[in-house]
Amino acid sequence: MTRSDEDRYIGWDAWGPWSECSRTCGGGASYSLRRCLNGGSCDGINIRYRTCSNMDCPAESGDFRAQQCSAHNDIKYQGVTYEWFPSPYDPSAPCALRCQTKGRSLTVELAPKVLDGTRCRADAFDMCISGVCQVTGRSTSQSNNMASHVLMGPT
Repeated sequence: MTRSDEDRYIGWDAWGPWSECSRTCGGGASYSLRRCLNGGSCDGINIRYRTCSNMDCPAESGDFRAQQCSAHNDIKYQGVTYEWFPSPYDPSAPCALRCQTKGRSLTVELAPKVLDGTRCRADAFDMCISGVCQVTGRSTSQSNNMASHVLMGPT
């Protein structure tokens, strides 16, 4: 892999290979890393993400966030087991795994972040990566069978 002149000038190694996709369908995330070569800190980012596995999942596979909530069904919460499903969208924490109990009014954050590739909200393809909602620029009115998009990483 070759480094661009710009990368060499600012002290970065070449970007590494892309990781496996976080999901096999429904839109996931893959990442690539690079090293700072100057022994200190380099300007820019050391990780970048791209969308992957953008083809639709089979209907029977269900919602990815719902799968993550239901994974807690057999785990006791305050001594009681519950059946969990996703709580309504919370714009203040779109990438937290907030679930509510079936038939009850209990809503709990079961994890500080959802798995990479989880949609931030149901009506858009923006996805959570490392606990941060990343804008993909796509909406649910567009086909889900689209090419990958490179997203920037944290700064």
